[in-house]
Amino acid sequence: MTEPDWRRIPGWRDVTPEQWRDPQWQRVHCVKNARQLRAAYGDLLSEDFYRDLKRDQAERATMSLLLPPYVLSMMVPDAVPSTEAMYADPVRRHMLPVFSDRDEEWPSHPYASRDSLHEAEMWTAEGLTHRYPTKVLAELVSTCPQYCGHCTRMDLVGNSTPQISKLKFSVKQQDRYESMLDYLRATPTVRDVVVSGGDVANVPWPRLESFVSALLELDHIRDIRLASKALMDLPQHWLSDDARRTMGGLAETARKRGVSLAVHTHVNNAQQVTPLNAEAARSLFESGVRDVRNQGVLMRGVNDTPKELLDLCFALLDGAGVMPYYFYLCDMIPNAEHWRVSLGHAQELQQAIMGYLPGFATPRLVCDVPFVGKRWVHQVDHYDREHGISYWTKNYLTSLERDDPYALAKTHEYYDPIQTLKPEGQEWWRTHGRAQQAPVAATPRTASITSGETE
Repeated sequence: MTEPDWRRIPGWRDVTPEQWRDPQWQRVHCVKNARQLRAAYGDLLSEDFYRDLKRDQAERATMSLLLPPYVLSMMVPDAVPSTEAMYADPVRRHMLPVFSDRDEEWPSHPYASRDSLHEAEMWTAEGLTHRYPTKVLAELVSTCPQYCGHCTRMDLVGNSTPQISKLKFSVKQQDRYESMLDYLRATPTVRDVVVSGGDVANVPWPRLESFVSALLELDHIRDIRLASKALMDLPQHWLSDDARRTMGGLAETARKRGVSLAVHTHVNNAQQVTPLNAEAARSLFESGVRDVRNQGVLMRGVNDTPKELLDLCFALLDGAGVMPYYFYLCDMIPNAEHWRVSLGHAQELQQAIMGYLPGFATPRLVCDVPFVGKRWVHQVDHYDREHGISYWTKNYLTSLERDDPYALAKTHEYYDPIQTLKPEGQEWWRTHGRAQQAPVAATPRTASITSGETE
């Protein structure tokens, strides 16, 4: 691994190493629009590229642009960037989408939806999703240090775009946290809490420390996972004195109480694993965090070959000590069809990477099926390859299904991207597919929450 040299980018030639390692400098100098990107790259990128970006932001983007300089430094890391190289770069492809990336005929699947996993429908307190029998997701904030166009929570996370009016939390932050904790205190069947958002890197350290400390006081909570893509995209945040102090204190308390405290990050290409990322991961281990794991997303043009997946897994494991954990099929959100791969392709990838990594470090490739949850790609019940429709079953009830005696007998559908189908399958969708504009333009729905309800 080599650290990308930020000084090859014109706008940052005079940035000192001390500034580059300062998380506040990184946040202040985030790129938020084409004008700021031009200020950094200047004439290295063509006017056509800047126009391509602006058109995407105006017509297709479901996430506003927010990229720390560190993320941009990972693009074309071994050379002075050019327009051609930027278009081909895998990090650029998933972190800085442009209009010409999107699929022309099917930018969205007909069954794409803004909250594709129905997480808000399963809120038991605002921001607390109880989907699995023993696990919950706590969304502490709706912001991140960087925004990813493929974000599964694009319905909630980030600023509104011309395409998407975002769902907003309506309860004051501290009251939301207390409601979450009240629910968990009253629900002893929960043993595993994923603390996420957004990104926990956008939660002030004292607030994060207070919330996690409260979780550690509950005897039935045995696993706590902090979710932060910023561990790799803004490692400076996790190398700060506040980070070391907070994580060290929480890890010590977790150890004494027999609780597993881990950090989950999100890396999709080997270029994103750098010496500074490795330093941030080591800092967590030195603080006493039990494990650091990666949950990536399978994406066309980013990591959809066996070589790209294995390169990434070895970079994570050997370079940064990060466990390759999951790779998800990209969720069926609007305007994501150019990223998604078919279930059949994911099955081929899983087969191809077997035997090269240690068994404990071989990632599972999974499909997060609406109303079902994570399923290994080979667990599909039935797969109609011609039409790209897979059918899935499950073995537990969510809170939405507790009164349905037939819930476990049902099958649930997941859909391949139409452009990956054979011509006859594509033609079938042209005839039978419903209009895909409605899910993109729809107003966010308000989740129904019953306070104090337990499972």
